[in-house]
Amino acid sequence: MTNTTNTIKHVASPLAHQTLQDSNLTRPVAGRRPIRILPWLQVVKIGGRSIMDRGAEAILPIVDELRKLLPEHRLLILTGAGIRARHLYGVGLDLGLPVGSLAPLAASEAGQNGHILASLLAPEGVSYVEHPTIASQLAIHLAAARAVVGSAFPPYHHHEFPNSRIPTHRADTGAFLLADALGAAGLTIVEDVDGVYTADPNDSNSKQAQFLRETSIADLAKLKGTLPFDHALLEVMATARHIERVQVVNGLVPGRLTAALRGEHVGTIIHTGARPV
Repeated sequence: MTNTTNTIKHVASPLAHQTLQDSNLTRPVAGRRPIRILPWLQVVKIGGRSIMDRGAEAILPIVDELRKLLPEHRLLILTGAGIRARHLYGVGLDLGLPVGSLAPLAASEAGQNGHILASLLAPEGVSYVEHPTIASQLAIHLAAARAVVGSAFPPYHHHEFPNSRIPTHRADTGAFLLADALGAAGLTIVEDVDGVYTADPNDSNSKQAQFLRETSIADLAKLKGTLPFDHALLEVMATARHIERVQVVNGLVPGRLTAALRGEHVGTIIHTGARPV
């Protein structure tokens, strides 16, 4: 029997035989700005508790506004989870479930909200798609229709970071990660407040809450009060590669979303860590 020798063939590269965790070696490559995959895409994140949980009085006007926007923009509409996710967290914590099991449960509720929104926009050819489809076939879906609906939760699921009892990466964070990865034209977060305040404006004890028309992630990190989005969003915005700013608008006020997508300043603009080319 003939003895054969297997030899390892290496592709000529500065990274050959070295670790990808060595920042000195990866900097020449990682320091370059990635190619924008869908630079014409507008990403809109619809709040679960703030919009979807309010029922028809909040959802139907948003749907009408989105319908009128379709001729102007191609949209990826992402929905968050609402009060049912909080119930799931409560039951899951009582059962002792780890954070990696709670994440997909909450994400399923965000998906249910997405199905509701997609069904209402179905006459315009809009459909709900799952994360794998967004990752691999979003472009062809947007070639067939002006908008696609998906879940805003990041697909970490069982791989969610185990640094908290409940998932730290939720809908707002997921929407930003997706918008930045796609190199989208912008991200608009639709909530039930005019934007970001120095304190919760809905709290009766916060009469001195000041509205922030424009701010940065560095300034927001210093605030002690609650924010209308996940705190983890500040961390991912700090490492943004494409999305230079995010606007938070009030979806309960007709026309705010339309104005934001047309480039108007109608909410709070948050400047991220991304730098212009």
